[in-house]
Amino acid sequence: MTSPEDATAVVRLDLRAGAAALATTQAVRDRVAEQLGRAGLPEPDYPLFLVTDTPAGLTDHQLQYELLSGYRAVGETRILVLLVGSSPGSYAGGEEAYLPDRRLVRPTTLRASTTGLVWAGDLRSARTALDRREPDDPASLAVLVDLLSVPDVFVRVLENLRKLPDSIAAPGIRLLEQDLPTEVRDRAWRDALTRFAGEDTGAGDPVDTVPDSRLPEPLRALVTGRDSRGQGHRRPDGQANLAHRTCAESLDRADEDLVALRSFPGLLHPARRDALEADLHQAREDLDGFRALVERALQGGGGAAAPTAEATARLGALGLRVPTADRAGERVGEGLREMAGTLLGDGLALRSVAQHFTALAGRVEPVPGTALLHRLADHSEESVTRGSATEYAAPPRTPGAVLLMAGAAGLLGGLWQWPAVLAALVVPVLFVVVALLGANRLRTGRRAARWTTGPRVAAVAGAVAGAAVAYAADPPLWLGGTGLIVGLGLTAEAVRRLWRDAADSWAAGRGTTALRTALDGLDDLLAELVREHWAAEERLYCADAARSVAGMLRATAAAADAQAAPEPLAPAGTGGSGPYEDDDWLSAPSALETPESGAADGDADDGDWAAAYAWDSTPDRNGDHDAGRDDDRYGGDPAPYGAPSPAAYPAGPDDAPWESGEGDHAPRWLDREVGEGGPDLVATLAGDLRNTAMAAMAPYWGAVERGQAGALALARTEQRVRELLSAARHHLWHYGVLAPPPYPADHRARTTAAGLLGTDSLRVAELVGREADRGAVVQLSSPEQGALLSRDPGAALWIRFAPGTLQGEIEAAWRKSGSPVEEALWTSSGRYAGLIRLTPLRMGVVDTVLPRQSTGGSARTDADRAEPSVHAEFREDDRW
Repeated sequence: MTSPEDATAVVRLDLRAGAAALATTQAVRDRVAEQLGRAGLPEPDYPLFLVTDTPAGLTDHQLQYELLSGYRAVGETRILVLLVGSSPGSYAGGEEAYLPDRRLVRPTTLRASTTGLVWAGDLRSARTALDRREPDDPASLAVLVDLLSVPDVFVRVLENLRKLPDSIAAPGIRLLEQDLPTEVRDRAWRDALTRFAGEDTGAGDPVDTVPDSRLPEPLRALVTGRDSRGQGHRRPDGQANLAHRTCAESLDRADEDLVALRSFPGLLHPARRDALEADLHQAREDLDGFRALVERALQGGGGAAAPTAEATARLGALGLRVPTADRAGERVGEGLREMAGTLLGDGLALRSVAQHFTALAGRVEPVPGTALLHRLADHSEESVTRGSATEYAAPPRTPGAVLLMAGAAGLLGGLWQWPAVLAALVVPVLFVVVALLGANRLRTGRRAARWTTGPRVAAVAGAVAGAAVAYAADPPLWLGGTGLIVGLGLTAEAVRRLWRDAADSWAAGRGTTALRTALDGLDDLLAELVREHWAAEERLYCADAARSVAGMLRATAAAADAQAAPEPLAPAGTGGSGPYEDDDWLSAPSALETPESGAADGDADDGDWAAAYAWDSTPDRNGDHDAGRDDDRYGGDPAPYGAPSPAAYPAGPDDAPWESGEGDHAPRWLDREVGEGGPDLVATLAGDLRNTAMAAMAPYWGAVERGQAGALALARTEQRVRELLSAARHHLWHYGVLAPPPYPADHRARTTAAGLLGTDSLRVAELVGREADRGAVVQLSSPEQGALLSRDPGAALWIRFAPGTLQGEIEAAWRKSGSPVEEALWTSSGRYAGLIRLTPLRMGVVDTVLPRQSTGGSARTDADRAEPSVHAEFREDDRW
């Protein structure tokens, strides 16, 4: 038996009108493709056909049943025939006089194990005994067809029919429908699409980035792996390392010369300055050579596109070592898929996720060497000279300790009485001599170095202060001599510090610091170039794939925006010509929508499929299919009930009589509960759309892993996204909000009915948990048909069904109330819940006849001869 998982959709056919149009195999396949195509569904592997017909049509439409039974598919074809109306011979005109022959006649084609018949002789939609309704009332029939179109219900009914004699039963129904009004559902759908797509922030806005810790392992290795591979980028015996070492050694010798220059001998003798300048000149030449090598490496390290294997070979020739990729890019597709699933699972909109993928592409994409050439200007000779001049623009500031030592030395050296007070000039003179000597020693060309004046002023001020103190205190000579000795010691320390700072400042002005900075900067540039070449091809592919995913996500967001846009209203009278011609099924009304009392029939759209079940209640006497039964109201062709009549059923869906909820037109076996939407409605629908998008992109990840994520794969994925969005739209419309889409998240539980609809699931639990007695359901049989049913109460089969998303709530309510309820059918639809009773017919009521091939006449065309044409001839002894 076909499982519900194998069944994707139920194809509905109405043979009461237009059966002649289904006289060929191609016509049947075209009708099936039309229905499934409009729903965004593929060709079924296990076709399920729900056929609406009359008892007389079983023999009149044998050709159509043979075509359906022989429908070519991968799996078996299942047919459930819903018969409406009484059997031939039940009425004698308009009088309630019964004819003897009240048997149900069926061809042998419908006796197969894959076919079942449900005979609803009278849909019993009347609310009162005085309300005289037609046996095939379209308001009730539309609901019954919608219920049997749920694959789970279809399969279970067919399975139970196989357990009954002749696979035929008369149904009894008690049904509860929970849904949202059209405007509420439509608004929630559009809000969910808008939330799912996100806002278009524009190209100039900053791009979000995912922290490294949240990146999947394959992507994290490509993003952060290059940062840990900057060490050892120069081979010890390579040209780059030799040039770098030569320049570094020249700078090291310059540093040693600077240390010698900063000592007192450097102040007294010019040889140490000359040695420093010679080493600095050599270091500049060596730096120029290293800079030229870096420039060659950058120019040969990849063109404008990206680093290549050839560029890596050029770097190797220059003595640079590019680490191997170590299989870092083997699972790029898996990492991108995991990242998309994580971000969408966090509730991010499509455009936000696309921004993250764009940022990832920028982070992981390798930078070609030519793109780094502009950074050489930061380490050019002009830049070094400019940096040196900046550092030497002013003499170093004198530390406060040197000023204190100069003042103290002057003070101690001035503690003399006249005429020895002249010794107070020794300390200031020493500071003046050192300043002149130091400025001359650090002369640049004709310009002497500027020397700070602070220590000289402090020494003179200290000497004046010391003389004033000596004049007032009259110290002994030994105190003055001791003070002078101490002052000379302080003078020596102050001079040492002044000379050291002056030599450092001068050396910086000559470029010692700038040269070292330039060397390190050029080496860092080489290291970055090597890092950019690490796993260059893998990272380039990852960047391209990430941008492709971002483009696909933006295209999906655009498709969602297009679906969320209000659709233009179709002009009046432009509806489809048949029950399956309505393409704009989202804008059709809900089964809970209340009609407008003043709507005109002429403004309606007859494209709604429910209109197919609206027939003229006047018997059709014009059919000549069977001239032997003038009183047979079912004998016309192609419309066995006559043409659809606006008087019997308003053509517009807004005027449909069964749209009135709990009003007088609703079948009495149907209860409707209208919700206004719960707090989780929009968020749940947006989550469903995210799962649908991930399902649509599933084949694309395989293309990424195979390295085929090109324009063709992107176009196919975009098309699949649009199709699945349409399928999600179709699913919401036909199965309600409670039913999860075909692609739910395994880890995300569906919210409650209160959260989605704003209704209570206790009413569903109470209805489905009722005792299986005859008062629980309404038997859809006419009084004369009731005499044909089995009298055995235990022969009937019961089906209890409810939405699968409410299973937990309903079972909890049953346990709480102590209801010993048998196992129920948990359906994929979220609209219907209730009870179905299948009552078999009595033995001898069903006649199975063997159709005979018609010899046909000369008037038959070649196309007609291509299909079998049959008609039924049976006698009393043809009964099986």
